[in-house]
Amino acid sequence: MNLDEFESLTKRRRATRHFRSDPIPDALLNRLLDIAHWAPSGYNLQPTHYTVVTDATLKSALYEACLKQRQILEAPVVVVFSGDREAATHHLERTLARDREAGAITDDYESSLRTYVGLAFAQGPVGLGWLGKAVVPPVMRLVKPVPSIPAVHKQYWVTKQVMLSAMVFMLAATAAGLSTVPMEGFDEQWVRRVLRIPASHIVPVVIPLGRASAGDLTKTRLPLTDLVHHNRWGQ
Repeated sequence: MNLDEFESLTKRRRATRHFRSDPIPDALLNRLLDIAHWAPSGYNLQPTHYTVVTDATLKSALYEACLKQRQILEAPVVVVFSGDREAATHHLERTLARDREAGAITDDYESSLRTYVGLAFAQGPVGLGWLGKAVVPPVMRLVKPVPSIPAVHKQYWVTKQVMLSAMVFMLAATAAGLSTVPMEGFDEQWVRRVLRIPASHIVPVVIPLGRASAGDLTKTRLPLTDLVHHNRWGQ
């Protein structure tokens, strides 16, 4: 794919409000999920999970949790994207083992990754260790730059990871001739309860997937010159 083709793809993608009920082949759905799984992932911890909902009874319950938005019932597939706040505990050793087996990581980088992830994600006894991490950075920031600490801002960190994967999923769906809509209007606790998503997970976005039932509306954007700042704002 060249740049012109990618530009056309991104400008063609838009939120779809109504779907046809045509089923999505399992092989195609799995391919889209696999593509989404290859989105960038901080420290390769891969916290994003995908709950695929096709069961009519579950979709009906999810429809209630999503404030009765019709896309949930109309689309043949609904993918609920969730992110595991405990991904460092659940995935670090597994990802490192796979990287070592594939020769994708050096000993030095593995050592530094273990050190940083251990410090950045650990919350200490009874989960209170993050308090010190929340207090120290603002003080240190007076004299030098300090990165945001996932142990303090896990929801923020996990949301970023999940949305990278969600965007790749939607672009892949567009390339496959399918339509999507990223939905944020839902009761997260209800969604987790309906689908039995673990309490360690957050749910940033729900994405119905299918074929649009009507022509897409025109999509617009603000002038790029209003949003691009060269070197510094106001220059």
